[in-house]
Amino acid sequence: MADATATTFEKNYTLGGDLTVNRMGFGAMRITGEGIWGPPKDHDEAIRVLQRTVELGINFIDTADSYGPNVSEELIAEALYPYPKGLVIATKGGLTRTGPNVWPINADPDYLQRALEGSMKRLKQDRIDLYQLHRVDPNVPYEKTLEFLQRVQEEGLVRHIGLSEVTVDQIKKAQEYFEVVSVQNKYSVDFRKWEEELVYCREQNMAFIPWNPINAGNVGAVETLQQVGRKYNATAHQVALSWLLHHAANILLIPGTSKVKHLEENYKAASIPLSDEDMKLLDKVKQAAK
Repeated sequence: MADATATTFEKNYTLGGDLTVNRMGFGAMRITGEGIWGPPKDHDEAIRVLQRTVELGINFIDTADSYGPNVSEELIAEALYPYPKGLVIATKGGLTRTGPNVWPINADPDYLQRALEGSMKRLKQDRIDLYQLHRVDPNVPYEKTLEFLQRVQEEGLVRHIGLSEVTVDQIKKAQEYFEVVSVQNKYSVDFRKWEEELVYCREQNMAFIPWNPINAGNVGAVETLQQVGRKYNATAHQVALSWLLHHAANILLIPGTSKVKHLEENYKAASIPLSDEDMKLLDKVKQAAK
C-alpha cells in the first residue's frame, strides 16, 4: 500500500524547449546480441519490445550506431517506421566496435560524419532529433569535435545535441559552440559520482539521462531497495528506477531490456509513489566503488 506521505514528480520533460517526452523512456542497447554485438537471439521478441514500448506511451528511445553495431537502429526502423507522431529517437556517435563488449573511442570529425550519415540512413530520418557525443576522444582535440557538432546542427542534420560521460567543465566548453540539451552519464542510487553534473544540468535546463541506472552488484543497495519495495509489492529494480524519477525532475530514464515482460515491469516503476521517508532511506544508500 502506498504511503500517505507519498511524493509526486513530473511525468514529462521538454528537451530543448520543443520536444516533450515521457520521463520513462527506453534504452535500445540490449535488443542486440550478447556483448551488444550482432543480432538478437530472438529477433521477433526484439521487435515486440519496441512495438510494446510505443504502446505503453513511451515516446523517447535512446540508441547508438555502436549498438550491434548498427543493429539497434535497424531494428527500431523495422519495428516502428513510419514513426508515430511525437516519438523522439535519440542516437549517439563516437564509439566504434571491434568485437563483443569492446568499445574503442573515435570522435574524429571525419568518422563522426560517416557515423551520423549511417544513423540517418538506418533510422530513415533526414534529421536526428537528439544526437549525442558518445564519448570525448582523448586523441582528438575536443574543439574539433565540438566544431563538427556545431556544423551539422547548422546544416539541419541534427535538431538538438547532447553529451555523454562529461564533466561540468566539458559541458561548459561545449556550450560555447551550441546549446547542450542533455547529458548522459552513468548514475544510479548507489553510483553518484556525477552528482555535480546532475545539479549543473538542472540549473541549465538540461536533461540528465542516467545510463546503467540499476547497479545489481551492490548487495547493500539491493537490500535497501528490497526493503522499500516490500511496501509497494515492487522489485529492487523498480524502486531504483522510481528513486531516479523522484530524485531530480530533469532525469530521463532509459532502462533497457530484450523482453516484453521486463519492459512492462520497468514501466511500472513510474507508478511507485515513494514517500519522503523512503527517499531519505534511499538517499543514504552506500555508494558503490567509483
